[in-house]
Amino acid sequence: MAKVELKQPIVDEISAMIEDAKTLVLVDYRGITVDQDTKLRRDLREADVQYKVYKNTLIKRAIKGTEFEPVSDFLNGPTAIAVCKTDATAAARVLFKDAKDFQDLEVKCGIVEGTYYDAAGMEQIASIPSREVLLSRLLGSMQSPIANFARVIKQIAEKDGGEAA
Repeated sequence: MAKVELKQPIVDEISAMIEDAKTLVLVDYRGITVDQDTKLRRDLREADVQYKVYKNTLIKRAIKGTEFEPVSDFLNGPTAIAVCKTDATAAARVLFKDAKDFQDLEVKCGIVEGTYYDAAGMEQIASIPSREVLLSRLLGSMQSPIANFARVIKQIAEKDGGEAA
C-alpha cells in the first residue's frame, strides 16, 4: 500500500472536520506541559471546539481549495488546529484565555466566517462575547426603555391621586 493511500483517510478526517466550520484557528503548542494541554483540551471541548494535532502537510492537503487555504503559509513547526462549527468566536476566546495562563501557547492565525485574521486580529475576535451574551444584552437594552416608561406612567398616575392598574 502506498504512503498516499495511508494518509488519505487522515486528510478526509481533516476535511470532514473543517466542513461547515465557522472558525479555524492555528495554534503553536510548543512548550506547554501535559497538564496545560489537558486543561486546554477540556476548555475547548466544553466550548464545542474540536482541537487536534495533525501533520502540516496533511492539513495543507485538506484545506487546499477551501476558504481556509490562506492559513497554509503558517503551517510550519508544531501546529494544532481548533475548529468550531457553532460559535464563530468560541475557539479564539478559549485559546486566548488559556494563552494568558500558558505563556508558551501561541495563536498563529485563523479564519473566522471566511475572513483571514493574523494573531492580533484573532485577539480582537477573542474579545467579542458569545452570541448568547450579545443577544441577552440586546434584549436587555430593548426592555429597559419600556420598563422605564411603565415606571414613569405609574408615578404620574400615583401623583395625580389615581391608582395605576
